[in-house]
Amino acid sequence: MDQSGTASTPVLNIAYESAGSGGGPTAVLLHGFPYDVRCYDDVVPVLVEAGMRVVVPYLRGYGPTRYRSEDVMRSGQQGALGQDLLDLLDALEIKRAVVGGFDWGGRAACIAAAVAPERVVGLVTVGGYNVQDIARSNEPAPPAAESAAWYTHYFLTERGRAGLERYTDELCGLLWRQWSPTWEGAATAFTASAPSLHNPDFVATVIHSYRHRRGMAPGDPRYDHLEELLATTPEITVPAVVLDALADGLGPDDSTLEEPLFTGGFDRRELPGIGHNPPQEDPRSFARAVLDVATAADT
Repeated sequence: MDQSGTASTPVLNIAYESAGSGGGPTAVLLHGFPYDVRCYDDVVPVLVEAGMRVVVPYLRGYGPTRYRSEDVMRSGQQGALGQDLLDLLDALEIKRAVVGGFDWGGRAACIAAAVAPERVVGLVTVGGYNVQDIARSNEPAPPAAESAAWYTHYFLTERGRAGLERYTDELCGLLWRQWSPTWEGAATAFTASAPSLHNPDFVATVIHSYRHRRGMAPGDPRYDHLEELLATTPEITVPAVVLDALADGLGPDDSTLEEPLFTGGFDRRELPGIGHNPPQEDPRSFARAVLDVATAADT
């Protein structure tokens, strides 16, 4: 990516990197936890070559992105992530965009597509419908799944908060390796993204995210209306390509049961041998999905 900037929104100064200025649609691609914009370094050139403009922001709590006030709650709740994406589109005067992402970024993209379809050309999401069902979040999963999600339980404790703060690189690097068990380059790639995890608000934002989704922390009241809307499980009415990573260390994705929620088109693609971070593990497939969903929206 050959350009960088900062967009001022009501809550954040969102740092972003971008490339391309072609006549095609704009794509806004979002990373997850605990990743950063480097995940898209091999996706962006493919899209730019096809004539797209690509914007890749650092999420709240990551890299150079900063909260605009000390008084703002360091919230990592899903409503905040979705609203940040919509606010970024406003700040950059992007009327409509292809939105895509994985993990937290996939959640933000799904939310924007669900609640503001007039702003979204099409959606690329990893693992299906990523809007959280917070009301049912404390229903137990099978033991193997609970074991793989050990960090979510750890972060509910003060010991977990202290561990994330003291061992940021060690803990997050471990997650990269566990979630992408077939990716030989995971440990090396992590070193390029690790500096973004030392944002002064990273720990607070991450801990709030995991506690809020389990009903263990209140949300920021500014997102109450959006959270109420998300609790109704809104349908996604724009064209969508759904990438299911079959070697995700958290468990293989299977979005087939969620197809009824994608009423604007549901193109499911399996990624054998790919873990939790498809844009970095399989950039060609991710880029192809973005290009295809942009084309589908024009037909």
